[in-house]
Amino acid sequence: MNLSNLDLDINKIGSWPIAIKAGLVLVVCAVIVGLAYYFDTQGQLTELQTYQDKEQELKASFESKQKKAINLDEYRQQLDEIEKSFGDLLRQLPDKTQVPELLVDVSQTGLASGLEFELFKPENETKKDFYAELPINIRVLGSYMEFGTFISGLAALPRIVTIHNIRIFSRKDQSAGIKNKPLVMDALVKTYRYLEEGGLTATPDKKGKKQ
Repeated sequence: MNLSNLDLDINKIGSWPIAIKAGLVLVVCAVIVGLAYYFDTQGQLTELQTYQDKEQELKASFESKQKKAINLDEYRQQLDEIEKSFGDLLRQLPDKTQVPELLVDVSQTGLASGLEFELFKPENETKKDFYAELPINIRVLGSYMEFGTFISGLAALPRIVTIHNIRIFSRKDQSAGIKNKPLVMDALVKTYRYLEEGGLTATPDKKGKKQ
C-alpha cells in the first residue's frame, strides 16, 4: 500500500481504507486503556496491595491472639505460681521490727562457727524499689574451716543474707596465744528488709537532713 497516494482527510474518515481505520481504532483504544490505567487502575492496584498487606498483618495478629487465648489457663497458672514464689521471697525479708533479731542471728552464727569477732559494724540502710539493704562490715578471726561453716550457716538462715567483698589473710599478731585462729576475714554482709507501704522515704544523712 502506497501511503503517499492515500487521501487521509480527517473529515473523510469514513472513506479511509479498512486497515487504516482499524489501526486508528487500535491506537485510540490503546491510548484510552493507558490513560485509564494511569489515572484510575494504577491507584486501585496500589490500594489493593495496601489492603492485602494489612490483611496479612491482621491475620498474623489474630493468630497470635488466638494462641494466647488458647493458652490463657496455662498463663494464669504460671502467673499464680510467680505470685506465690514472689510471696515466698518477700516472707524471707524481715520487716523493720525483725531486723535486730536478724542481726543477732548473723552474730550468733559466727560465734557458733567458732569465730571471734573483731568488728561487727552495721552501716546505713540503702533503699531500693521495695526493699532496703542493711550492710554490715565484719572482721572475724578463725580458720578456713570455720569461715566455711560461717558462710554455710548464713546461707541456712531463714532470712536472706548475702556476703560480699571477702578478703582473707594471715594474722600478723600471734601474741594473743590463739594459735587455732591463724586467719582474718574481712567481709561485707548484707541483710535485707521489706519496705512497708509508705516506707519509700529518703534516708536521713548524718546531720539529720533528708537526702
